[in-house]
Amino acid sequence: MSPTSPSPAAATATDTVPRRTRYVSTYTELAHQVRAAGLLRRRYAYYWTKIIGTIAAFAGIWVVFAFLGDSWFQLVLAAGLGVVLAQLTFLGHDSAHRQIFASHHWNDWTARVLSGLFVGLSHGWWMNKHSRHHANPNKEGADPDIGPSAFAFTPTVAQNRRGLTARLTRWQGYFVPLILFMGLALHIASIQRLMHRQQLKHRWWEAVFITGRFGGYVTVLLLVLPPGKAAAFFGVQMALFGLLLGGAFAPNHVGMPIVPPDLKIDFLQRQVLMSRNIAGGRLTSFAMGGLNYQIEHHLFPNMPRPNLRRAQPLVREHCAKHNIHYTETSLAGAYRVIVRYLNAVEHATMDPFRCPLATQYRS
Repeated sequence: MSPTSPSPAAATATDTVPRRTRYVSTYTELAHQVRAAGLLRRRYAYYWTKIIGTIAAFAGIWVVFAFLGDSWFQLVLAAGLGVVLAQLTFLGHDSAHRQIFASHHWNDWTARVLSGLFVGLSHGWWMNKHSRHHANPNKEGADPDIGPSAFAFTPTVAQNRRGLTARLTRWQGYFVPLILFMGLALHIASIQRLMHRQQLKHRWWEAVFITGRFGGYVTVLLLVLPPGKAAAFFGVQMALFGLLLGGAFAPNHVGMPIVPPDLKIDFLQRQVLMSRNIAGGRLTSFAMGGLNYQIEHHLFPNMPRPNLRRAQPLVREHCAKHNIHYTETSLAGAYRVIVRYLNAVEHATMDPFRCPLATQYRS
């Protein structure tokens, strides 16, 4: 027996501890390390600078828009507005996760104002959807992000398709550019949710924010630009907005293991194994709103965005220590996997989560 090998008695004692209990204790160990490193502390200077700077950029675009007048150069401003709106959406996301302020009230209303008044999205609708995603990433029947949509993310969804959509499923990966319409789809979903009869917290405030925002946006466009140029401005802005949001969300989970409805997994592995990090520098972090550190974000949703990069070495080392696969790839590499997966999902097995973990944790 080597000096580093556990004794038979120690191994037997370890085997008697339920696997799920052991992984819960390892997450607690990681959480202690993260807290001791100060990575859960608020970053007020960072966020106030980010919020003020982004809102100033938003206002500056509209000032230049007014001075520029009837010109095709307005499309440059449309592209800039798409970038700024994506950044405001990411700030709303951070605030909704309670990353910015200690006060739940401040976080909640900051997210609602940024999302509704500036971007035109329903904070309440998104919170409900996103909370379910965080609780069960990539789990069939529990994660709304892999439910029926323009894409079939699971074999179950693919097999329920009929007609033309069923035939297109085998090539759906090549329709990834449809993420250009993601921003428009989010706006439509927000309006539909506000019109739904189900209870929504602060529905009327959100209705005032969103209708006021869209009314003001369309009015300003038509006051300054003729209808054709106004439509082009709207199209460029919305397409870039959708591209940035889709480019931040799609690479993080699509093509990662799908969890069957009857499979229970501990929190640590549920968040790590179903998530993918995107390697890159500051530009990648800016473009993705910090969501390139998706594993760290899922493990510690209330961790301030600038601390995710500092937490990565701790999380990676912890996963290696406990033999938990940690996935990180380039953006191009992620999209290669996404395209292959989406094109193959029709032919995938009904239990695509095929790995030793499934055998260990099958209920």
